[in-house]
Amino acid sequence: MVLQEKLLKILIMSIYFIIQILATEVIHPDCEEYCGNVRIPYPFGTKEGCFLYSRFNITCNYTSIPPKPIWGLNSTRVEVVNISIDDAQMRIFIPIVSACYMSNGTTNSSYSRSSYDIISTRPSFPFSPRNRFFGVGCNNDARIMGLDVSMGCESTCYRDYEPTDGDCTGNGCCQISMPSRTYIYSISVRNYTIRTNDTETEYPCSFAFVAADDSYNFSIADLKGYDLRGTNLVPSVLDWSVGNQTCEEAVKESTTYLCSSNSFCKNPNYDWTGYLCQCSPGYRGNPYLPDGCQDVNECMESIHECVSISKCVNTDGGYNCSCPKGYLGDGRQNGERCIGVDNASTNLEVILVLHKTRVGVAMVVVIIGSTFLFWGLRKRKLIKLKEKFFHQNGGFLLQQLVEQKELTSHMIKIFTAEELQKATKNYDDSLIAGRGGFGTVYKGTLPDGSLVAIKKSKQTDIDIDEAQVQQFISEVVILCQVNNRNIVHMLGCCLETPSPILVYEFVSNGTLYEHLHDKGRQSLSWETRLKIATQTAGVLSYLHSQAVTPIIHRDIKSTNILLDENFNAKVSDFGASKLIASNEMQVYTLVQGTLGYLDPEYLQTSQLTEKSDVYSFGVLLVELLTGQKVIRFNKPEAERSLANYFLYAVQENRLVEVLEPRVVEEGSVELLHAVADIARFCLRLKGEERPSMKQVAIELEGLRNMRVGGHFSPWNGEELHYEEESVSLLDEGAENNDSIRNQDAMSIPTGR
Repeated sequence: MVLQEKLLKILIMSIYFIIQILATEVIHPDCEEYCGNVRIPYPFGTKEGCFLYSRFNITCNYTSIPPKPIWGLNSTRVEVVNISIDDAQMRIFIPIVSACYMSNGTTNSSYSRSSYDIISTRPSFPFSPRNRFFGVGCNNDARIMGLDVSMGCESTCYRDYEPTDGDCTGNGCCQISMPSRTYIYSISVRNYTIRTNDTETEYPCSFAFVAADDSYNFSIADLKGYDLRGTNLVPSVLDWSVGNQTCEEAVKESTTYLCSSNSFCKNPNYDWTGYLCQCSPGYRGNPYLPDGCQDVNECMESIHECVSISKCVNTDGGYNCSCPKGYLGDGRQNGERCIGVDNASTNLEVILVLHKTRVGVAMVVVIIGSTFLFWGLRKRKLIKLKEKFFHQNGGFLLQQLVEQKELTSHMIKIFTAEELQKATKNYDDSLIAGRGGFGTVYKGTLPDGSLVAIKKSKQTDIDIDEAQVQQFISEVVILCQVNNRNIVHMLGCCLETPSPILVYEFVSNGTLYEHLHDKGRQSLSWETRLKIATQTAGVLSYLHSQAVTPIIHRDIKSTNILLDENFNAKVSDFGASKLIASNEMQVYTLVQGTLGYLDPEYLQTSQLTEKSDVYSFGVLLVELLTGQKVIRFNKPEAERSLANYFLYAVQENRLVEVLEPRVVEEGSVELLHAVADIARFCLRLKGEERPSMKQVAIELEGLRNMRVGGHFSPWNGEELHYEEESVSLLDEGAENNDSIRNQDAMSIPTGR
């Protein structure tokens, strides 16, 4: 019986496969084929032979009925739900992460990390901002971490306040909007309800997942089972693009450029690689295929605006409305329509005879009055729009701060939108100085000839929520109150645009990240690296100890360290920073930061302290020593985190293996060991065991200026001596390296 069922299944699959081939040849000659019920359009499918195109890594799994398209690399594979050419989106099923309290008193958890490894290798397939991150459960702590995202939410259930179907605002369900450009992340979920083996629970599970906006609506029933509506998968939306060039670059490559005739190229909305093709107005079809965009016959499909007495005439890419004989006009509903020639002539003659003199004067008055009225209304509308943006972007909050003497008028200049447009030649692409998750930085020139950096958000025509306004005002207040030559000086802001624009001093030499990791740039000398580390430590010491109100930066990383022409460090981007009252040792916040630099203690407890900046600085110091990126996805799991890899290497006396060759050549033995030890102390897991940034700044400044013996004492009071056999960082080859052998041994004061 079992053999008969298997043979029947094979027969059904064979018949289905033959039907699919025949349907592809007859119905889909342009290779826009189907895998089961899912349409696989080109460029996901090939033009030759109608087989699935491997460069997008989509295969058709014929072992299921109907067959299912599978997308992925290596062992990580996901099911494709839909591919849209018009929206440039692909829907896939991804796993739900869960933590459940089982009936035997144990906790069963699933962590969906490997399911997203595939996304990290496909930067032209970022997760769309049309997704949301959901946490479902009682006493649920859901977290999501990625290259450019670190956030989470909590949901609780109150005894006297039952959750409500459709309400996902924290009672049984919480949600967060997903940022753009996210193409890899991991999810964790924790249920922190304390239970015992004999505890009966009505709500046994907590769930966390990323799902399309329109795919999930919270229900109380979701709290009562061990899965989410009988499934462990949810649909999520990916944006996609083709190639790895912008439109301007791709159009120059005639052999590889995919946009066909009657179509145009469009750069994706998200700031990433690749381009998109779209059919021109009046055309429809697949713009990636030769002659794929066909003329739309508006007349036949009745999608025109011709008035009833006119005749619709289809044209290539459009249509005309032809008025009948004896009529004038364009024949369109919203145009001149069709006017009878005889009636028009008669009326015109009567008007000319009776009002020959007065008509001319009246017409002039009407024209002049209409012009003044038009420009007056337009100006009034523009003023009201600017007032709306000023209020939306926190303008009144800034005014209150000035009135309360927290800011003074000489601290900040309020620029007009016209001033910044003129400074950037209407935001010309040739003046782009950098791009990031926040948007674009333009190089501008003010009327007095001074150069400025203009930070323009990529959000346009979108209402900014209160949290974003507070973050923006936080950065303004912080940058206006600090006074340090190694902090980027903010000159002012513009609040008349849909998103606030910040104006800074222009720092001409790019970011530290570019100098460390851009292969086209010359490697930084050890002396320069030590100077940058010392100056950055001095800034953090100033923020923590000397600012009027202590400030925690919360996002120290190499992309936020700018360099001037003399390679002096300029710390930037205070959008995530936090002001700490003098009586506060720590604050609880929603976790923010960058993967690889984020303090693990802060991530676990949500308790933000000054020692969180110390940890991030330790990672930055390791980055300067090694010249490697802090997260390395091409490495084995144990070596992906640069900080952990560095600590293991130091522990196993393999420091030389992880240092950049130029650093080894130019640095003395004692100096490199000393700096490595500073990094090691900064990277301690417990914040209380880390040094303060004031201690770190003193130690680094001492390393640059003092020459003493061959040992030093770290902060734990245990004197650290270097054994003779481990003095050389180059092992057997050390005797050939004069830069290490000839330098005097150095040590630094302990700072205790």
